[in-house]
Amino acid sequence: MVEQPIDECNRPKGPARGEVRVPPSDAEVDALFAQWGPSIVQARKYLPAARDYFAASLWRRLGLRINETAMLDIRDWRPDLGELGKLHVRHGKGSRGRGPKSRLVPAINGADALIDWWLAEVRHQYGRDWSDPDAPLLPSERRDPDLGRCMRVGTDALRSGLAAQTEQWLPAWSGRLTPHVLRHYCASSLYGAGMDLKALQELLGHEWLSTTTRYIHVRNDHIEQAWTQANRCLESRFGGGV
Repeated sequence: MVEQPIDECNRPKGPARGEVRVPPSDAEVDALFAQWGPSIVQARKYLPAARDYFAASLWRRLGLRINETAMLDIRDWRPDLGELGKLHVRHGKGSRGRGPKSRLVPAINGADALIDWWLAEVRHQYGRDWSDPDAPLLPSERRDPDLGRCMRVGTDALRSGLAAQTEQWLPAWSGRLTPHVLRHYCASSLYGAGMDLKALQELLGHEWLSTTTRYIHVRNDHIEQAWTQANRCLESRFGGGV
């Protein structure tokens, strides 16, 4: 491959240039999941409710794409890798039609406990295929008669699950909170917690660092704070010389 001679931070943004997708605040996301989680046990259908919550939590904590999430198999959870375990995302988004791009995603941000809960408390209730490494990690209620195991959940079902819960628990974001917005939220919250851009790029599976920067939405007063800090430094320099 020809080495990229241009700084990737300066790569043209193409059709997405100027687009800003600002996610909800930490307080809003915390409020949504704090009410959504306990409501699962009272849902008319517990298993789909728990599955939708699990998927949305992966978007919130790890920034997975919706298709990456739906295509996970049980074998893709590797608790033996790293300190917290890793998810083998085999169907990452490839660039320019090159096909799926795989990556290993560490179970940070509480994702390890979330996956343990799903596998220990919920997944086996879908059927005996819970021990089949080739079975989908997020199954549908329908079964495949040929393979004798659950079929894979569709992305439309996961989107609908998030939309319904958002309308109920976070109505201000009804119709606006999508899986991709939660992916933006994950990037912004991790960056705010101190994760550097290069690590975020690897986590999200971006080819270009400039793409990752479009996912970062820092608090509204960061410019004011930078200006105040600069003035303090200036005052300190002049004050020390008097």
